[in-house]
Amino acid sequence: MSRDKFHRAFGVYGIITIDNALVVIKKNGGPYINRFDLPGGSLEDGEFLKDAIIREIKEETGLKVRKVNQLGTTSFRYPWHYLDYEMNQHITVFYKVSEYEGEILETVAQFDGQDSLGAVLVSLNDLNEQNASPLVLKAKDYLEHKSFATDDVEYKSWYVLSDGEQVFKK
Repeated sequence: MSRDKFHRAFGVYGIITIDNALVVIKKNGGPYINRFDLPGGSLEDGEFLKDAIIREIKEETGLKVRKVNQLGTTSFRYPWHYLDYEMNQHITVFYKVSEYEGEILETVAQFDGQDSLGAVLVSLNDLNEQNASPLVLKAKDYLEHKSFATDDVEYKSWYVLSDGEQVFKK
């Protein structure tokens, strides 16, 4: 497969647990649309990684991060027909949020570039490949095994959900 057919995305993502449930966002864009995803996203021009994760979590969940530790970096590769691309490679830096303040917001402010409709708590047992992004599945694995695996993950197929197939109601 030609390398020029790969769309590459880079972002920072936070793992936050409350009462043994994972904080996830209701995704409203990209290949994970209509699924649960981790709060996080792309860096703004010149932004440091730590500043980006703190900003993204606030924008997408309403939580104000007080303490965060980087777990590691990995990437996910899967077919995604987007613009002229045939594949997506999502390079991700994961953080564990250990201290925060505030309450999660089920709806958040919408602005250009916002791809979160808000945040919810979901039990790990209720997260699977049909309703969650690969990032959420990586977070679930980390929480269940108490170890962050940096192995890259390839999905031979990836199904983008339509509005009728969303796992949450807008």
